[in-house]
Amino acid sequence: MQVLIIGAGQVGESIAADLADAHDVVIVERDDERCEELTYSLDVLTVNGDGTAVSTLEEAGIDDADMVVASTDDDETNIVACSTAKAVSDAFTIARIKHTEYLRTWERSRTAFGIDFMVCTNLLTAENIVRVIGLPAARDVDPFADGKVQMAEFVVSEESPLVGQTVSEADRFDSLTFASIMRDDEVVIPRGETVIRADDRAVVIGSPGSVRGFAADVAPEEHVGTGEEVVIVGGSEIGYHTARLLGERGFSPRLIEQDEDRARTLAEDLPETVVMQSDATDVGFLERERVGEADVLIAALDSDEKNLLSCLLATRLGVERTVAVVDQTAYVDLFETVGIDVGVSPRAVVAEEITRFTQESGAENVALIEDDRAEVMEVEVDADSLLVDRPISESIHDFPPCLVIGAITREGELVTPRGDTVIREGDHVVVFFEQSVVDEVTEKL
Repeated sequence: MQVLIIGAGQVGESIAADLADAHDVVIVERDDERCEELTYSLDVLTVNGDGTAVSTLEEAGIDDADMVVASTDDDETNIVACSTAKAVSDAFTIARIKHTEYLRTWERSRTAFGIDFMVCTNLLTAENIVRVIGLPAARDVDPFADGKVQMAEFVVSEESPLVGQTVSEADRFDSLTFASIMRDDEVVIPRGETVIRADDRAVVIGSPGSVRGFAADVAPEEHVGTGEEVVIVGGSEIGYHTARLLGERGFSPRLIEQDEDRARTLAEDLPETVVMQSDATDVGFLERERVGEADVLIAALDSDEKNLLSCLLATRLGVERTVAVVDQTAYVDLFETVGIDVGVSPRAVVAEEITRFTQESGAENVALIEDDRAEVMEVEVDADSLLVDRPISESIHDFPPCLVIGAITREGELVTPRGDTVIREGDHVVVFFEQSVVDEVTEKL
């Protein structure tokens, strides 16, 4: 595909890096030094100019573009850029926005603004956080097949009862599939005799109930439910949406916001949330409010450094689990190395959402795992697929050995894949595979 990306900030660069290997990418950026930097660091073309101007878009090759992604840090600029691109081309347009007002307008009329798809960074990040905190020990959770299937990645701690068990011993659930074990820098495709070790990251695919059951086995001491204590630090847009979504799910979170006016607004807009106006790094306040007794603390401030400090303070005070919003994607591993349980990168969340529109196979959903080392993809099987009308034990040999069929849905019902399962045309399959074979897999699926 010919993909035109408007805005070469960290989001635009992240998207370009994900797409550059498989597609022809052109980046439009106002800063000429930034253009020169990306020309050397990525295999892309750059155009210095205003992405909302027709002349700049024409110079960037808008006539041949299949997709336009507007990813600047300004919502209005992204909307105008997509509208301009749609006015002069047939390209599929994607606008990245931060605030939900434009999203609500677009959802009421999908032709609004001339935008084919709108990605709301703050809302997507909040949804990701809420999914993660609902499962003990999970570091990533993604829904597939309209919520009938979940992919989850769990960290197996030294204290976990699964340590030393084989996969066949740990897999006690009828509708669960072990997709992989991420071990150091290795992707292990698990067999029945594979032994689970401490610090493994187990990727499983199955029904939400079976995934919850597995989570209880991974960390039986951490049962998170609506009665658990959740504290949110920071009344940012991400913090607000996280509190709102938790309230809708029956939680009663507490939220700490330093700005008095913002705290008052949040208190009015979040009836299920107790809003406290204070500095979240004030240890005296945290002790008085017994924040250390919380089961989960979510740091959603507008600063990576403050989020890191808030989580470390919370851990010191006794909080069982910490989740931090990490603006700089490269810092996620660092945060988790120094003791933060889960780092959530808004930029990575957006890149993952956009990636599924670039899959040649027409993937309906995509989840990226471990810095794009692997993917989980949902595809509707057509008559040309190598999977159709064949038992899995036979068709799987036509795919790379790293591919695992994790789940199947047929006419809205979940089918657990087994060797003798025959996949039919129209089935939705959820598969795991290493990123290095994405082109081969998508062609055969």
